[in-house]
Amino acid sequence: MKKDIDKHSHDHHDHHDHHDHHDHHERHGDHHIHDHSHSYKNISIAFFLNLFFAVIEIVGGIITNSIAIISDAIHDLGDAVSLGVSWRLEKYSKKGPDNKYTYGYARFSLLAALINSIVLIIGAVFVLMSAIPRLITPEEVNPEGMVVFAILGIIINGAAALTVSHGKSFNEKAVSWHLLEDVFGWVAVLITSVVLLFVNFPMLDTLLSITFTLYIIYKVFKNLRSIFKVLLEGAPEEADIDDIVNLIIDKTEALDCHHVHIWTLDGINNYLTAHVVIKDDMTKNDTINLKKQIRKELSALNIKHITLEIDFESEDCENGDCG
Repeated sequence: MKKDIDKHSHDHHDHHDHHDHHDHHERHGDHHIHDHSHSYKNISIAFFLNLFFAVIEIVGGIITNSIAIISDAIHDLGDAVSLGVSWRLEKYSKKGPDNKYTYGYARFSLLAALINSIVLIIGAVFVLMSAIPRLITPEEVNPEGMVVFAILGIIINGAAALTVSHGKSFNEKAVSWHLLEDVFGWVAVLITSVVLLFVNFPMLDTLLSITFTLYIIYKVFKNLRSIFKVLLEGAPEEADIDDIVNLIIDKTEALDCHHVHIWTLDGINNYLTAHVVIKDDMTKNDTINLKKQIRKELSALNIKHITLEIDFESEDCENGDCG
């Protein structure tokens, strides 16, 4: 009996899903492709802006003898390298599922974010190694030159940050945060350089550099924690399994729900599998409608990829007989 219902329900549901998915892609396909192309273009613009300014910063940091500018130059150069990788992987991540990667290539975008974070940590350590000795032997800096480069930094990094500020992918958000961080860093350099125009306290430049770098390390490790949670298939922050189970039981005709697993592919696309228990006498049409209703309720929680297995009330699932 169960096999017959499952077979008919599955056949009918597959036929229905085929049309639903086909219509969905027809309606949203062009918009989806536009978003992917847009994110790829945004990251490419941010890459060239960042690389261009990183080179200017290195020269400017040497001219002004400012460790704060040099530290930000290393930071920006690391960003440029990361953006270059992100640029490539962001495009690669838009490929759909195939026999090699059956869930698609979305996690390549996450890989870019991981590389971005590692490069930033390496750059931060290098900056600290250069800045700490200056606490013992402070060196004079050129505050006038620092003012000029700080203004340039705010303008160029601000333009790059604005370019990717509306990104939706985990990668774009990571890139956007780093660029926005650059803007705040340059605001701090500008304030410091203005102070140095009136007060002879060159150690302020070094203190700014160390403070800024430690803040970067803190934020990067926080970002890495989120990245590794996704890679280790932890449940998304916004998803609570108990709430999901209660929602299915309260809002539908399901008697119970168990073996619930939820994870996110890239921080955006959430997946769920679950066993749903129904009455032994539930009809084929009622079962189909139940699945539709569950999918509708869960889609409101940003769970879009849902796999359900139907178990009958009289089945014994505790011993693993049903999956």
